Amino acid sequence: MQSRCVIHRRDCSAVLVGLWLSVLLVGASASAAPFALFESGQVRPLALSPNGKLLFAANTPDNRLEIFRVETSGLVHRGSVPVGLEPVAVAARSNEEVWVVNHLSDSVSVVRLDSNDSGGTVTRTLLVGDEPRDIVFAGPGRKRAFITAAHRGQNASFDPKLTTPGIGRADVWVFDSENLGSTLGGNPLTIISLFSDTPRALAVTPDGSRVYAAAFHSGNRTTVLAERIIPDGGEAAGGDPGPNTNFQGVPAPEVAMILKYNGQDWLDVVGRPWTDQVRFSLPDKDVFAISATANPPVQLPGSAGFYSGVGTVLFNMAVNPVSGKVYVSNTEARNDLRFEGPGTFAGTSLRGHLHESRITVLGAGGVAARHLNKHINYGVCCAPVPNAESEKSLAQPMGMAVTSNGATLYVAAFGSSKLGVYSTAALEADTFVPNTANQIPLTGGGPTGMVLDEARGRLYVLTRFDNAISVVNTATKQEVAHLPMFNPEPASVVEGRPFLYDARRSSSHGDSSCASCHIFGDFDSLAWDLGNPDGTVKLNPSPIVPVLPEFGDDPTLGQDTSFHPLKGPMVTQSLRGMANHGPMHWRGDRNGGDAAPSSQPASGSFDEDAAFKRFNPAFMDLLGRNSQLTPQEMQKFTTFILQVMYPPNPIRKLDNSLTPQQQAGRNFFVNVTTDFQGACNSCHVVDLNANPGEGPFKGFFGADGRSGFDAGRQFPKVPHLRNQYQKVGMFGVAFTSGSTVPGDAFLGDQVRGFGFNSDGTIPTLFRFGSDFDLSLLNPVGIPHTPEGFTAKKNMEQYMLVFESNLAPIVGQQVTLTSGNVSVTSPRIDLMRQRADASECELVAKGRVAGQDMGFLYSGSGKFKGDRQQWPLVSDSDLRLGVVLGNGVMTYTCVPPGSGPRIGLDRDLDGHLDGDERAAGTDAANPLSHP
Repeated sequence: MQSRCVIHRRDCSAVLVGLWLSVLLVGASASAAPFALFESGQVRPLALSPNGKLLFAANTPDNRLEIFRVETSGLVHRGSVPVGLEPVAVAARSNEEVWVVNHLSDSVSVVRLDSNDSGGTVTRTLLVGDEPRDIVFAGPGRKRAFITAAHRGQNASFDPKLTTPGIGRADVWVFDSENLGSTLGGNPLTIISLFSDTPRALAVTPDGSRVYAAAFHSGNRTTVLAERIIPDGGEAAGGDPGPNTNFQGVPAPEVAMILKYNGQDWLDVVGRPWTDQVRFSLPDKDVFAISATANPPVQLPGSAGFYSGVGTVLFNMAVNPVSGKVYVSNTEARNDLRFEGPGTFAGTSLRGHLHESRITVLGAGGVAARHLNKHINYGVCCAPVPNAESEKSLAQPMGMAVTSNGATLYVAAFGSSKLGVYSTAALEADTFVPNTANQIPLTGGGPTGMVLDEARGRLYVLTRFDNAISVVNTATKQEVAHLPMFNPEPASVVEGRPFLYDARRSSSHGDSSCASCHIFGDFDSLAWDLGNPDGTVKLNPSPIVPVLPEFGDDPTLGQDTSFHPLKGPMVTQSLRGMANHGPMHWRGDRNGGDAAPSSQPASGSFDEDAAFKRFNPAFMDLLGRNSQLTPQEMQKFTTFILQVMYPPNPIRKLDNSLTPQQQAGRNFFVNVTTDFQGACNSCHVVDLNANPGEGPFKGFFGADGRSGFDAGRQFPKVPHLRNQYQKVGMFGVAFTSGSTVPGDAFLGDQVRGFGFNSDGTIPTLFRFGSDFDLSLLNPVGIPHTPEGFTAKKNMEQYMLVFESNLAPIVGQQVTLTSGNVSVTSPRIDLMRQRADASECELVAKGRVAGQDMGFLYSGSGKFKGDRQQWPLVSDSDLRLGVVLGNGVMTYTCVPPGSGPRIGLDRDLDGHLDGDERAAGTDAANPLSHP
């Protein structure tokens, strides 16, 4: 029935509220619901109100802003406000207003606090570029909000030009906080594009006049030279540097080669120049300086506008309030060097020394990197852990805070579960001595960010391993309290997470972990040559994609499928989305096929659990641990990591449709024979419902776990294609692709040194497709015609929007108020349509007539509310009630299975949130209920 109120708005509001207070549920299950694990990296998870009376925390797994009262005795939790998915940064604009950056929702929640500090509500949702990460207020009166985001995303009005060379991939969105505009996502003052890959951290000078923005995977001026242009025959023939066999004398395959730029030439690991074969330059612009007071804000001109050589992966920044120097926490990769294992045969190895954790100081004198672990003797490995050396180490530095007198810097060592305390003068002069006396252990583990409360002599630190806040006494350098926030993550996630990040248990030196390369479970945008000359050749048990009958019955076409230990450079693969995708590593050499027959969904080579456990030797051979993890520890790590998912594709349209060009590319990809196996889809299988028993991990997205012949020198596992958009930014090669695309002329500055394919040597997906051109060696290839050219261009566009586990709508949100109905209604309609298509679950959270409310869309145009006695309410009545009740309601598309928890029953105890509010019980405690 449609409600109509046409006389008095106040009376109508009361009627509608009464109707809702009359709603809903035909029972929310108290059983555990699926939890979508994204492992988003926090950037600025804590903030103090300007008056110092409130502490705000990003509760990333629970999608909420937590509010704490700061009292003499400590912190007192006051309330929680639902925001977007995966909040990673918080900034207080005033004592009454807080902004929250939502990484997965591509949004910023503007939260208005209640007068009694017990809660608040989202009054506006700003929509920005893909995966926003940080926020600061700066400019005149600090009224301008600066937000980092990738140069892409469905909410960006610009063309990201993903196939155009020389385009910056980092954006800073700037909003006037007092004039957000009336459009759906808000009107930015400007969007500043920066010449780097995706950005992460921001910092602002004390006077608010200058903002610094840092690239995330900023690189280190390394790239890779393709095997096809390197002479065969090994180092003696001018080819790959030796050793060119393993210790048994088995010749290695011909492989690509990593190069590093020294300021003049591109050199290989033995110092030979290959400059004439590199067709681009890497300016390595890492940190950018922005004038926050300009109208509109802009990057400073010329060399004043950027710093180079800061680090490879940049995490956070802090400005010294006295000197104005900028401190950048980072790690520096040593991927220009080679090999894992003991280094016996080759005489060299990266074992135990892959990266260095650093603070880089930026100032008038330039860029000065400070290695935090200079006490380590990297020439000795591998002592049992813990040991005296490892306990002095600080791994993966992240959040920082500087005292108001500029004398002391506090650093959160995420991989060491400690804070480091440094004299800024000693740090800048590099005279500090690593010592446990200048470290503060934290019980929770995984500190990501902190704020300094000098008035009370405290630090507040968020520990991500257990989703809690530590209170540290700065005088005694001791943790004095530890306050857990509500955490909906399964116990298997909490128990397994430390094995990814904890360098104290992962490496004998205490400075390396799996997350050193797999940043927040993803990748580092680099290639590494981690072959092991002391290793043996192993058989490949993987099933192989068959070839077409006209090419015989040998799917290998005579190629050697074995795993040689000298595999050459390979780009770091993400640890996301490994479930239901079979063996691991580019060749599939982490494989359970030697332990059981291979059959779908989870036996032999298709057993991801068994495959991931084959990584255990890397703790010794690469990280430098004295022993492997125990079977029990490795099982915890495996169970955790196989739950990490890919985010939705940020290029594909929100209604999940394809443009005509993308659709034509998909049709060609699926239906037209281009190689010995058939169409592209013969190897790169797309089946959204494959292995439906895998639940949220069902589906094949470019791979089904098999290997396949591809005419290369090594036999690869077929890779998935969900993350191709992340690899855009390398343009320019010296080789010919296929039969039709010659090498490039010099293309100038680019933002990435590694592209597509296992070794990162292919700069564009168009060139990748061109390797399947018609030729004598590929008689069924893509024809050399205008139609063939167009087909490859179309496939390139399709692969950038490739299908993934989650639909593009997941995470998207919008806030409805009485003043923006016409603007928000089309987006709410779209979200409801996608929920009807089972692509997401639609949640609505907000406040109407002074009451907090939550709703979950149940289909057929109806919503369930978070009070047991409420009847279902229609979509139109819900919207009308928000308008007439002078309310606000934020609609969010959440991952399938998450709706009941996020919308109705936060702790899944079977008692709805609204009923718990009414009864005065704790909706975040399953032991507290009516």
